[in-house]
Amino acid sequence: MNGIDSFYFNKSEPTKSCLLTLRDMILQSDAELSETVKYGMPCFCLAQRAVCYLWTDEQSGYPYILFVDGNKLEHPSLLAGSRKRMKVLKVNPHEDIPVKLITDVLNSMLSVYRS
Repeated sequence: MNGIDSFYFNKSEPTKSCLLTLRDMILQSDAELSETVKYGMPCFCLAQRAVCYLWTDEQSGYPYILFVDGNKLEHPSLLAGSRKRMKVLKVNPHEDIPVKLITDVLNSMLSVYRS
């Protein structure tokens, strides 16, 4: 098992399944996206440029997608917190994954990198 797979498969359910679904959604959003590990977390790159990461919240354990240039994205579900550049999209693994919401934000992210 490589470093990327161990990140996912060392998680307990339902977090593991949620993260794997998010991974698939991100990779399927654009054929040019690739996955690697940076800073110990799955990183998704477009033309070798990091665009988003997957991680879990330390307190809740819930997965989230961290958008590197989140400051260029406008969506009410994205949270900046104390970050100036990045924003996160939290996902509750105990509920249905909000596919349309995630797809919309991923498409917005791709538009930023394509323009």
